Amino acid sequence: MPKVLGGSLEAHRREVRTRVFEVLRVQLYERGFDAITLAGVAAAAGVGRSALYNHFPDKESLLVAFVEDESARYVERLREAVEAETDPVAQLAAFVRLQLRVLAEHHLPPGTALESALAPSAYRRISAHGDPIAGVLRTVLLAGVDAGSWPAQDVDVVIPMITAALGSRQVIDVPPGRLAEVIDTAIRFVRQAIGSAELPG
Repeated sequence: MPKVLGGSLEAHRREVRTRVFEVLRVQLYERGFDAITLAGVAAAAGVGRSALYNHFPDKESLLVAFVEDESARYVERLREAVEAETDPVAQLAAFVRLQLRVLAEHHLPPGTALESALAPSAYRRISAHGDPIAGVLRTVLLAGVDAGSWPAQDVDVVIPMITAALGSRQVIDVPPGRLAEVIDTAIRFVRQAIGSAELPG
């Protein structure tokens, strides 16, 4: 394998990160964070140990960088899904639907497990990535108030309630064939919780 992948140092950096993150995603699911080693990730990704250490000096920094990358991709996807709808009620449904579908697809440890595995500073960096998601939800909720879709309310209180409800793996821990039904139930639950009129889908 050539020392520089992709023809330039920047392309090489992106290629290394892509390979390493793909391996880490699989290993987090199969083994859990505690069992992962930088040497094992490097070997599975086909990347030299020294190259990996140049990018990620320890396991915590690797996990933080991975979550930052995943979060940035997800927030962009979430904004696109919400902005594809023009009505706040449909936007709220799109938000809930994507949150639960992505939770069902991904297998990162829940927040409390990460908190125990990481140093406080690393966990705070990961936790900060909830803020852009809450920002999308805030925009939807305020737009719904302006449109008369639901009553005015303290969104700073409502947002953590909604995100807590949507962040539980118990909600989507069902056979795949039932996931759509569960998501529809969650959408109705969130609408009712904020005082939205009951609407189909």
